[in-house]
Amino acid sequence: MFDDKTILITGGTGSFGKKYVTTLLERYKPRKIIVFSRDELKQFEMQQTFNAPCMRYLIGDVRDRDRMVMAMENVDYVIHAAALKQVPAAEYNPMECIKTNIDGAQNVIHAALVNNVRQVIALSTDKAANPINLYGATKLASDKLFVAANNMVGSKRTRFAVTRYGNVVGSRGSVVPFFEKLLTDGAGSLPITDDKMTRFWISLQQGVDFVLTNFERMHGGEIFVPKIPSVRIPDLARAIAPKLDQHVVGIRPGEKLHEIMCPADDSHLTIEFDSHYVISPTITFFDRETSFDVSANGEKGQPVEQGFEYNSGSNDHFLTVDEIVAFNRTAMA
Repeated sequence: MFDDKTILITGGTGSFGKKYVTTLLERYKPRKIIVFSRDELKQFEMQQTFNAPCMRYLIGDVRDRDRMVMAMENVDYVIHAAALKQVPAAEYNPMECIKTNIDGAQNVIHAALVNNVRQVIALSTDKAANPINLYGATKLASDKLFVAANNMVGSKRTRFAVTRYGNVVGSRGSVVPFFEKLLTDGAGSLPITDDKMTRFWISLQQGVDFVLTNFERMHGGEIFVPKIPSVRIPDLARAIAPKLDQHVVGIRPGEKLHEIMCPADDSHLTIEFDSHYVISPTITFFDRETSFDVSANGEKGQPVEQGFEYNSGSNDHFLTVDEIVAFNRTAMA
């Protein structure tokens, strides 16, 4: 579906953007791939590797509505990956996080509608479900904006959806590179925030593949959640450094013990498919009636039981230490 099409990725110089571009170039023949981001150095470095004739690099910030509108001219598909994502930084700099994650989301929506873009998928996070930190709260607000945007399209073809998943193995700023740097620096033990902490676990390629498929699945208005395993943080540390001791340092500002991707309060809206869940919209779209238990590509789902919660601490699939070692090795290859 991406052959001879133009795709724009906000925040495209990040870990996800690079893997997404790699996958598009390997599997499709796009007319144009636009990397939209604000860091000229990262764009320069990315151009050294991704220099196919279809590649375009635009300096800009999602906070700038006019620039966003200009960047989306003649674009078919948008992946909105730009965000301020560091939980403690958001706690200390709340308005900066709000400007990028909420105001920026609305600018992406506005630009997509002005340019009659076909489909937009916004990347979300497990921290947006029952948020306790500012980052999660801004991403929940962003999710709501993208879902509600489907009521603003009128006669336009544009449709909006959200993809939500957990911690990405090896992404910039994540725990695996942090632990590995401590090892390289000769640390005698690894810091653990809490010995009961759990997280959902997904590779970059899995995240990219999930988003790609969701363009085929989406009606517009869904929040897509993949079925993925959980890890216990002490097991993760043991998988990375089996001979090192661990010491508990306490939970950081705004951090949770366990993460949630499908809240119990949304169980009446949640539909289970073979490989994923869909959280259907809380609102009614005035211009159409959609049955979200059948996806646009024909997959069929079933409503979950009332009170169902998809929680990293109660997940039915946990990786063992050996499985974490194998998973991380494959994910980082």
